[in-house]
Amino acid sequence: MTFRVTQLLGLLALLLCTSLASASYRVKFEVGNLDGKPGPDHNGEFVMEVHEEWAPLGAARFKEMVDSGFFKAIRFFRVIEGFMAQFGIHGKPSVAAEWREKKLKDDPVKESNKRGYVSFATSGPNSRTTQMFINFGNNANLDGMGFSPFAKVVEGMEVVDRIYKIGEKPNQGEIQSKGNAYLKKQFPQLTYIKSATVLDSDKSDEL
Repeated sequence: MTFRVTQLLGLLALLLCTSLASASYRVKFEVGNLDGKPGPDHNGEFVMEVHEEWAPLGAARFKEMVDSGFFKAIRFFRVIEGFMAQFGIHGKPSVAAEWREKKLKDDPVKESNKRGYVSFATSGPNSRTTQMFINFGNNANLDGMGFSPFAKVVEGMEVVDRIYKIGEKPNQGEIQSKGNAYLKKQFPQLTYIKSATVLDSDKSDEL
């Protein structure tokens, strides 16, 4: 009897560990200015599914950003046709500066940078902060460079494809120092995030 109880407890512990290891959650993004144009016909939404086991540190940082309201009104400032859409610099310079000091250690690359997969941007080892990108195509060449996906778009990839393709025109230094004031004046057509909501949760980031 004792042996069977021990076996059962062991099985339950294994199932619990497996469940924790494969924890995931979904975040819905509502966006505006799709195709670089204002108006209701150019609003849309997409859903990311975050997999904590892919990149635990990156997934935790992303959740922290959503819960803090970080994504409200930020722009997709570097968007290259067929490559990726980058975002994650806060619209208020003081907030952007604060987060820029919160560098993350690297997560091992467990998944490939396939179409719809999401990774944090880096500028070298252990340099991730808040900038991230959605892959438009299959960019497996990024895997060996340390870009570790933590999520993937599971709904609305056709909306992601409509994010305005600004290329690399906005100056990141200017965004950091002047925020959305610079982007609204110089690049009013940029697609922006209206809200980010953890699904099945009361926590949301509304514009």
